[in-house]
Amino acid sequence: MDRTKKSASGGRPVTAGVNLLGLRSHNTALVLDLLRTAGTEGISRLELADRTGLTPQAVSKITARLREEDLATEAGQRASTGGKPRTVLRLVPEAGHALGVHLDRDELRAVLVDLDGTVVGERCVAMDLGSGADAVVEGVAGLAEALLSVLRPKSVLGVGVALPGPLDHGRGVLHRVTGFPEWDGFPLRDALSHRLGMPVAVDKDTNAAALGLAVGDEADSFAYLHLGTGLGAGLVIGGKVHRGARTGAGEFGHQVIQLDGPPCGCGNRGCIEALCLGAVARGDTEEAARVLGAGAANLVGLLDIDVVLLGGRTVTAAPKLFVRGVQTALDARTQGNATVPVRLAPGGPRAVAEGAAQLLLAPLFGRATG
Repeated sequence: MDRTKKSASGGRPVTAGVNLLGLRSHNTALVLDLLRTAGTEGISRLELADRTGLTPQAVSKITARLREEDLATEAGQRASTGGKPRTVLRLVPEAGHALGVHLDRDELRAVLVDLDGTVVGERCVAMDLGSGADAVVEGVAGLAEALLSVLRPKSVLGVGVALPGPLDHGRGVLHRVTGFPEWDGFPLRDALSHRLGMPVAVDKDTNAAALGLAVGDEADSFAYLHLGTGLGAGLVIGGKVHRGARTGAGEFGHQVIQLDGPPCGCGNRGCIEALCLGAVARGDTEEAARVLGAGAANLVGLLDIDVVLLGGRTVTAAPKLFVRGVQTALDARTQGNATVPVRLAPGGPRAVAEGAAQLLLAPLFGRATG
């Protein structure tokens, strides 16, 4: 059944709730998400009912429970077209937090975000992904505990960890991470959850960043290309992160575009990652952008996506050059068809860590993580 409708005021399409006790958590998530997007101005119960399709009575029960749990509070009153002024409600961002961790090949970055996704604390340290499981788990746990001990948030939903793939997102188990095959089969999620005593979610760095962008109301269909210590893609199709049946989607860096090319850490030759990183190592950033553009053009041609977003430390070191280079490659491939825009992804160096925190936050607001 299609539960998408337009609000009575003619606004954008919204997802309607269902007045069934068994879907109470679904309906609560709808209300929470509208409270979140309303910001400090707040939203009235009547507007919540209109936007969700729930009855006013159902909305009143949900908002009363949210107020009891300190997740919502009154934000003043708003004049109505008739009768007494309407009381408006807003989300209480500080009522809950999530930790997001970006475990890169050579550094570890952790952020603490509130329910609104605002970063309230951040730390970054050097970390060698090849230093062994015990050292890495202890490093992640230690950095997380350091943030929590300083900021002392009211409650923490858990920790989201994002790192290079391939990995099994559902089970939180790593596979043969490119360049670090010794991680194959390691249950990172369970190891960290046991060490920290809280829920842990694990995903690829590119998927986490893509999730953060999708929650931030980026385009309905886009590719996030991340060029840093490696190269990968996060794909959002129909508003959801596309991981594939085995979390294998988005291994963008290992498409072979030169059959007799240089060897890659994955074992193949001529991968776009090897060609890009090789050009960067030689100081030929324009060539790196050209190669990245060739791969992006393949992706756009295959998936017909709306926009390409670029991120990662290598891109942010020369953003204009990379955006221009990739855009030129896409324009040359479209040959007069509709242009697919290329933009620098927001978030800078902490985009992946912020996206990792959304692995815990997004489900709370009914935002599909894929």
